[in-house]
Amino acid sequence: MSNDTQIPRATAQRLPIYFYYLSSLDAAGIKRTNSTEISEAIKFDAATVRRDFSYFGALGKRGFGYDVPALLHFFSKVLSQDKLNKVAVVGVGNLGQALMKYNFSHTNNIQIVMGFDQDLEKTKLKISDGGDGFIPVYGVDELSKRLKEENITISILTVPEKSAQKVTDELVKAGIKGILNFSPIRITVPNTVRVQNVDLTTGMQTLIYFVDNYKHIKSAK
Repeated sequence: MSNDTQIPRATAQRLPIYFYYLSSLDAAGIKRTNSTEISEAIKFDAATVRRDFSYFGALGKRGFGYDVPALLHFFSKVLSQDKLNKVAVVGVGNLGQALMKYNFSHTNNIQIVMGFDQDLEKTKLKISDGGDGFIPVYGVDELSKRLKEENITISILTVPEKSAQKVTDELVKAGIKGILNFSPIRITVPNTVRVQNVDLTTGMQTLIYFVDNYKHIKSAK
C-alpha cells in the first residue's frame, strides 16, 4: 500500500471486523478463505470485501482466495496489533468507570492506563486494571503532564456537553491524536486529530425507528 493511498473511512471501520473474523478462522486451523465466505460470515457483500482488500494491493490470488495466516498477519500490522496502544479516559463518571473496568479485555493491544476527572474525589477510586493493580485517576489539572509522560496519543472522552470542547482543546494541546468521543456534542479538532463519535442516544433512537417501521421499510423495497 502506498503511503499516499487514501483509505475510505467506511473501509477503515470494517478492518477490525475482518481482523477478528480472520482470527477466528486461524484459531480453528482454517488456512484458506475467499471473499464469498467472508461475506457470508460478516454480512458485507463480497464485492465490498474485495474492494476493501484491493486498497492494500494484491492480498489474494484468483482461483485460490486468501491465505488466512498471511492475511491475518497483514491486518495485524495495519491495525498495530503488534504494539500496546495506551489510552486515557477523560471523565470518570458512570460511563467512564464502566469503560475502564471493561478495559478492552478481548484484545491485547489496547489498554486504558489512566483516567482524569475534575472531581478530585474520583482520584480515590480503585478501578482494577485487569490484573493485580489499579488504573490511576488524576485531576484534570494533571492532564497535560501525565499524557506527555506516558506518551499517550489516544483518549476516550466521556465528559458532559458543557465541558466537552474545552477538554478537547486541552487534549489537543497535550498531543492527543485520536479521540473516541462519547460526549453528546460534535467536538471541533484540527485536521491532524481524528475523532470517532459514539452517540448512544442517536444509535438507540435509530434502532427504535427501524424496529417500529420495519414493515413499512420492508414493503417499500
